[in-house]
Amino acid sequence: MLSLFWPARFYFFMVSPTLMRRNDSTRGAELNLEAKHLFQLIHLEKKGKNDAGDDTPKISVSEMISKLSFVYEKIRNAVDYEEDHLLRKNAIIRILKRQVMIEGVLKESNSEQLATHLLAELIRAGYLPNNKLPETKIKETALLLEKYIRLKNHSVAQINAQLNLKTDLNQAKILIGEKNTMVGWLLSLAACEIEENFDLNRVKHAVVSSMFGILSKNLELPASLPYQEDLEIQTYLSISRVFMRYDEAMLSLVLFKYYNASWAGAEKDNLSDQEIINIASTLAVLKNRIDEQLTHPLVKQLDRLVKVYSLYYNILLENVQSDPVKAFEDLSRDENKFIGNIRKTCAAKYHRENNRLWRKALRSIIYIFLTKSIFVFLIEVPAIKWFKEPLNITSLIINVSFPAVLLFLIVLLSRTPDKKNTEKIVSGVKEIALVGMGRKQPILIRAPKRRHSATDFFFNFLYTAAFFASSYGILKVLAWAHFNWVSMIIFMFFLAFVSFFSIIVTKDIKDLIIVEKRENLIGFLLDLFYMPIIAVGKWLSEKASKVNVFVFFFDFIIEAPFKIFVEIAEDWTRYVKERKDNML
Repeated sequence: MLSLFWPARFYFFMVSPTLMRRNDSTRGAELNLEAKHLFQLIHLEKKGKNDAGDDTPKISVSEMISKLSFVYEKIRNAVDYEEDHLLRKNAIIRILKRQVMIEGVLKESNSEQLATHLLAELIRAGYLPNNKLPETKIKETALLLEKYIRLKNHSVAQINAQLNLKTDLNQAKILIGEKNTMVGWLLSLAACEIEENFDLNRVKHAVVSSMFGILSKNLELPASLPYQEDLEIQTYLSISRVFMRYDEAMLSLVLFKYYNASWAGAEKDNLSDQEIINIASTLAVLKNRIDEQLTHPLVKQLDRLVKVYSLYYNILLENVQSDPVKAFEDLSRDENKFIGNIRKTCAAKYHRENNRLWRKALRSIIYIFLTKSIFVFLIEVPAIKWFKEPLNITSLIINVSFPAVLLFLIVLLSRTPDKKNTEKIVSGVKEIALVGMGRKQPILIRAPKRRHSATDFFFNFLYTAAFFASSYGILKVLAWAHFNWVSMIIFMFFLAFVSFFSIIVTKDIKDLIIVEKRENLIGFLLDLFYMPIIAVGKWLSEKASKVNVFVFFFDFIIEAPFKIFVEIAEDWTRYVKERKDNML
């Protein structure tokens, strides 16, 4: 069933005579079939990279008005930390929810109007290039939207029919909540498919296909695990999550297509009303099945494994993409030269990711200062006065500056990859790319360890005791520094929050490290007393993200009127231009 929606295998074809030439008198190496396909596709992409013809009508918006939207989007994203590769997809979700769930109550819009507004907003905000996209993209996007609008309408109609039969107020509230959740979920799926249509990266999809082929061939489940039928889809999901960096909404789309084979690639006229009704009637059950797959017991093990293979492929891609012909010739003539280039690629990637880490840290410090440190000042001073506690200027300064300083120190002390790490990557690249270097032994998925309830209780008790012990020690130091109890609570809150947030910020540099760190006493004690604080920070972060006042302010108070103003300004500039043209 998986073959219905992921990229098809690329058949072997001669891209360039140079790519096929091999000098048998040298000590080179030979690429396996999957790696040849990848080299050839990269070569094709480099040769065929050009824009649509100059005569093709393009979507354009006012450059002057776009600057306003661009600045707004930057400010809005500063108070809602998200990974860069998710920003456009999240913007599409916001726009669709505003157009359908808020503005749609006031006016009726068809899929083409929604697509036109959507693309215009994305261009104004800088997520898509101005005057580059062909106008045919509006029709493509409208066809994608039409499927989801039809499905939404049928789903809402079915829930409304149940509402008409209900007289109990509590049950009616539950159904209304289910309806809003379902509409929001469908719009997020639509946004993900639109984003997918914008980012048709054939090379990445070829890597997904190649990695899936290698892992499917080598993964083996013990007989005691009853997950054989889920292994295939879980492997694909893990590759999508780790290599493609899909979030939960994007993975939900993968599963949605997996369970509805007719949906993938279907346009407005390809799905009958009966097919849409059939999907709508089982939508709640389908969503539950998707949620179960997203929290599958195999997720963590597969993700750790795929993280390693993703690094191998990323290094290979970076080594090949600049000049695939030269990379192929180096490998064919002298394997050592190719391996030397892989080592150089690793060193360059380490340096680049370290620079990127500091850029992310700077953005994160700004985010923390805007959304958290200001709150310290706004909350701590009134709270101290309310409870009639003495105001300590030193504790106030520490609490305002502490989150950003702590994040800076954590980034400064982050571990970087070493030579052993590079050699393991070299071995991995050989495994995925060269003939005769594939794995000889299967990769056995281990059954999750089940502890005795008494052992589990003891470990949980020890973990909790470590948290209270470390918290007590920190509070004693704060008391020595004359912190009052209000300042102490705020300090502990930000210690936990920033400790967890630092893991997100440093994730990319840590993902480059595939050699396990040697255990020592300091590391053991740090894990014992600091990890519980990080766990609390994760819990606080998840709760705080749901009540982000700044995001609510931008999305529900500022964004809708601002976008209306932008559209009016856009129409006005177009009108003035038309009047000017008519005078000539």
